[in-house]
Amino acid sequence: MVTFNRFTLANGLRVLVHEDAATPMAVVNLLYNVGARDEHPDQTGFAHLFEHLMFGGSIHIPNYDAPSQAVGAQNNAFTSNDITNYYITLPAANLETAFWLESDRMLGLAFSEKSLEVQRNVVCEEFKQRYLNQPYGDAWLRLRPLAYKVHPYRWATIGKELAHIEQANMADVKAFFAKHYHPGNAILVVAGNVGTDQVKELATKWFGPIPAGRVYARNLPAEPKQEEARREVVKADVPLNSIYIAFHGPARLDEGYYAMDLISDMLSRGSSSRLYRRLVKEEELFSEINAYQTGSLDANLFVIEGKPLPHVAIEAAEQVIWSELDRLRMEQVEPYELNKVKNRIESTMVFAELAILEKAMNLAYFELLGDAEKFNHEVERYLAVSAADIQQQAQQLFRKENSSTLIYIAKSHA
Repeated sequence: MVTFNRFTLANGLRVLVHEDAATPMAVVNLLYNVGARDEHPDQTGFAHLFEHLMFGGSIHIPNYDAPSQAVGAQNNAFTSNDITNYYITLPAANLETAFWLESDRMLGLAFSEKSLEVQRNVVCEEFKQRYLNQPYGDAWLRLRPLAYKVHPYRWATIGKELAHIEQANMADVKAFFAKHYHPGNAILVVAGNVGTDQVKELATKWFGPIPAGRVYARNLPAEPKQEEARREVVKADVPLNSIYIAFHGPARLDEGYYAMDLISDMLSRGSSSRLYRRLVKEEELFSEINAYQTGSLDANLFVIEGKPLPHVAIEAAEQVIWSELDRLRMEQVEPYELNKVKNRIESTMVFAELAILEKAMNLAYFELLGDAEKFNHEVERYLAVSAADIQQQAQQLFRKENSSTLIYIAKSHA
């Protein structure tokens, strides 16, 4: 059970405080309710670009890292299709430094042409190195637009294409910042050796004067139901043939989400999971195979990805994957197998309650989902899933007409 107190500043900033006197450290976690899904189709990659720009200096602090390192802090950030999250871990005695740093870049980035140019080049290089010049690096650049035709999940967090980042100009960058980076669109969580009154005083001092900003209504197009199987085959300079099969699944707040998440563990978590045991160990058809879901706020993708061994034809490899999925659709899972994956989920979530950074990030995320208190009841939601729920979700997921398949054919095998 993670306890917390909550208050909201006059400018709309939601603040949660988790007090933990057992540690000398503190975490300041700031979640912005903006991700790649909030970008214009012709200006993608902006949320991720901003993750970098936010470390490029603000109005009063030209070098973000210098004062952070001076007080023994560690900081980082990540961007997804749904959110952008910044965090600082530091000795609790230096807590005010984190408030100073985070509030100043929310109040206003420096927006210098030099900073934009530097960070734009960094992101462009990341795009090339990780997505264009790596074997299978462009998988999500291909798989997302194959699976999504309307929803903005059809592009990856890095962006749809390199040109969108290369052509990002100052006016567009400032407009994106003004729309998304303000108190009304953020959730601040402070965890560790702190007191609620202390946090309230610091939040009021540092964040209170920041203008509220305009809260906009998100109006994203819903992805229509997929009615026929989709397929793309790519001959590429990759070491092994590879298969990606994506299925549309429930959104994060849908009831079926928990059964879908358990299915991913059942199929590929650990050496006793179905796909690994049968296709890697017993039948020796794949060098590796994984199943996972994207964890998105809106309708998710459930993905199977695997690399058949060189002697296995791609058609045969694809068929054995479908055979395993059909078994899950047709046969109700045994209680021992369901309990095994539930126990693993429970232990993972209990472990997540030990570190203050994990607690801070989870509280922020669940507050975004509607109420941070929901985090304390997540295990119950998983434990309530029945064998019938698993089978029903498998039947909804694993249909040919709900599948988008991406095949990589290694040029050496073509």
